[in-house]
Amino acid sequence: MRKMWTRCNNCRRIQYKQDIIDNLSVCPACNFHFRLSSRVRLNMLFDEGKYELYDENIKPLDPLMFEDSKKYSDRLVQYMEKTSLSDAVLNAVGTMGNVKVLISAMDFAFMGGSMGSVVGEKITRALERAFKERLPILIISCSGGARMQEGVISLMQLMKTSAAIARLEEIGIPYISIITNPTTGGTTASYAMLGDINIAEPNALIGFAGPRVIEQTIKEKLPKGFQRSEFLLEHGMLDAVVERKDLRDYLIRSLHLFLNRSRT
Repeated sequence: MRKMWTRCNNCRRIQYKQDIIDNLSVCPACNFHFRLSSRVRLNMLFDEGKYELYDENIKPLDPLMFEDSKKYSDRLVQYMEKTSLSDAVLNAVGTMGNVKVLISAMDFAFMGGSMGSVVGEKITRALERAFKERLPILIISCSGGARMQEGVISLMQLMKTSAAIARLEEIGIPYISIITNPTTGGTTASYAMLGDINIAEPNALIGFAGPRVIEQTIKEKLPKGFQRSEFLLEHGMLDAVVERKDLRDYLIRSLHLFLNRSRT
């Protein structure tokens, strides 16, 4: 039976689920932004929700034959069946405000949005396509960081994606980074914070190491709201914090400014 009611993760109020969905998956009581799937993100941003997926034939392997409580290869099959995704990112092309644009949207439901070799490869391919076709690109980050089951191979994706972004900068192709809750670890340490503009949704957790590790390292208590998007904006690490209801319009205006076009 379909679940009709849910509890907000922030204010703990019981809410009618459809009211939250109708409000773009934002709590009507406290404005808490619920996590979205990559497909829902794409539907919200592209004109009329129309887009074309590409690079769908790339699937992860198990190069290290990694096994903890379960084989990595078995985990991959499990998450592919659960999410109907090949990995934790979708690449899509379509239009926003009649501007042709590429979007790479990460999905936390696939192994916590962790960045393995396929995630890094798909994002790099999207960046390289943006370079080749001179198209602006958006990357929506929602990730727990590099995928430990792929070891140093996952860490190599930081350099690979960052190098592809540097090529875009050389020829002036716009790259907008959209950071959602949560974005941590190697994802934050690479493409998530390298946009021409870096924007985040309200109260998103953004950081590299966790707060407990930081406190133990510096031997100090962290300030309230540390590693939340509003704190990062206040300290110059973000360009804007934008509510979901305003995000599409904000991005379209940004694209038109980057491309020096007037909106019609």
